[in-house]
Amino acid sequence: MILFLTQKERRAVRRVIDLLDVDKKNFILSVLLGVLGLGAAIALSATSAWLIARASQHPPVLYLTVAAVAVRLFGISRALMRYLQRLASHQVALTGMDALRQNVYRILSTTRVDTVAKLQRGDLLARTGSDVDEVGNLVVKSLLPSIVTTIVGVGTVIGISLLSPAAGLILLLCLLVSGVIAPALNMYAAREAEMSSRHARTQLSESVVTVMDGASELQIQGRLAHVRERIERIEDSLVASTRQAAWPAGWAAALDRLAMGAAVVGALLVGIPQTRSGALAAVALAVIVLTPLAAFEGTAELPSAAVQLLRSADAATRIVDLLGEGDAPQTHPIAHTGATPRVVAENLAIGWPDGPTIARGISLDITVGSHIAIVGPSGIGKSTLLFTLAGMLPPKEGRVTIDGVDAWQADRDDVTRRITMTAEDAHIFATTVYENIRVARSDVTREEARQLLDTAGLGQWCDALPAGLDTLIGSGGTTVSGGERRRLLLARALAAPAPLVLLDEPAEHLDATTADALMDTLLSPTDQGRGIVVVTHRLSGLAKADQVIVLEQDEDGIAHVVESGTHDQLIAHAGNYRWALQQEEQ
Repeated sequence: MILFLTQKERRAVRRVIDLLDVDKKNFILSVLLGVLGLGAAIALSATSAWLIARASQHPPVLYLTVAAVAVRLFGISRALMRYLQRLASHQVALTGMDALRQNVYRILSTTRVDTVAKLQRGDLLARTGSDVDEVGNLVVKSLLPSIVTTIVGVGTVIGISLLSPAAGLILLLCLLVSGVIAPALNMYAAREAEMSSRHARTQLSESVVTVMDGASELQIQGRLAHVRERIERIEDSLVASTRQAAWPAGWAAALDRLAMGAAVVGALLVGIPQTRSGALAAVALAVIVLTPLAAFEGTAELPSAAVQLLRSADAATRIVDLLGEGDAPQTHPIAHTGATPRVVAENLAIGWPDGPTIARGISLDITVGSHIAIVGPSGIGKSTLLFTLAGMLPPKEGRVTIDGVDAWQADRDDVTRRITMTAEDAHIFATTVYENIRVARSDVTREEARQLLDTAGLGQWCDALPAGLDTLIGSGGTTVSGGERRRLLLARALAAPAPLVLLDEPAEHLDATTADALMDTLLSPTDQGRGIVVVTHRLSGLAKADQVIVLEQDEDGIAHVVESGTHDQLIAHAGNYRWALQQEEQ
């Protein structure tokens, strides 16, 4: 069936199977149990046929004892083997889906920021949720039935051929019709329906996420009813797609039944003359006629297995598109010299890949103990600069090194041991205050968490919460204010073990007094165990910074460093800086 996939789909399936980290022993055990279960069903049918035919000849009862016991054995084995096969196969699938999700998250954590930023949240949810589930179903609902049916089908054809080669050939042809042509027909006809269904499922995920995240805003704007109507329309299209996909499945099921009937009739047509001529025993005639009734149990699952293969291949393609084609780029480890880490930016030009250069001529030297503030108006490229310093975006020109290794090509684990960055839109999880801080370091104690909240200016806020550190926060920080959200992210960043911290607008959404006090704490020279880089559009509160770098755009819209020095030096010698500070304080 995999031959009916496109080349891109086949590559995607092979790659995600590698990411599933399938337990080969358990998978082989699942195949073995499946073969035993389906084999027991066919043996039950063949033995029952022999027993009935032989009993009609009124032999001594002892002649039938072994067959009667075998019928009981195969009947019990059929149910038992199928139950055990379900347990083993679902263990393979569930552990594989868990491994795939972990591998997807691991690869995404090192993926270019611009690639991830282009994804809509609903689409990302679909790719890491339902798409991963569909790939897991590939093992249980497609690969396993196909392998089991092939093995048992070959064995059945050989067994029937030993009694009657002509009947064996007829059974082979009918099994090919049921096991190859019917699934291929089903797969071909269902492709378009499944593609439209997949698109509708993605739209449904995006719309539901929109409603969950912004129901209040949509209600105020009077658009909630419109979005709900859109969800209903998408659900209707999903139902229509499902009905459309059901038609070829029905035809394939009918073809399976017709092939089974043809196998039975064909066995009668070739078996009766052989029995009359004495070439085939009468009891054997019953066996070759009735055994196909069970042999088609396996092929009956193959049309749905073909559709599942199509769904899984489509899901695998979407996951591979998310992760990027081919092998991960080669990274270079950062040597552990024992010295404090150092980040050096030389004549840097920055911008998003495939986008214009938004700033150039930036040079920085960041070490433990450094307290640097980068200031400039919103949209000038300060956040992009932080992403570049953290090795998450490649520079347009110049170079960023971490302990002498190019930041863009450095091993991500080595980078995160040295640098932590909190972006402006970093996520607050739907859990407790304490657990949100533990995201950065799992062994943070409750006392450390409380101290970090004090540093971030949230000590009194935490004391006023109903359950203190154990108070639940809504997903995305919906139950806290914008300023509280920023400071909670700051506490998380400070909990990270990395000695260099990059902070994007930590004082945003705070009143002027609170913002200045927070910046004063962050840039205090008393904290010599860390290097702090803060980007902000405010100039007040930077008195304790070792270096203040001011960015301004030229007539071409490209930002440059126009002033650099301490806060006091810039007030004394930089007229524009002094004037902007005065405007802030008025």
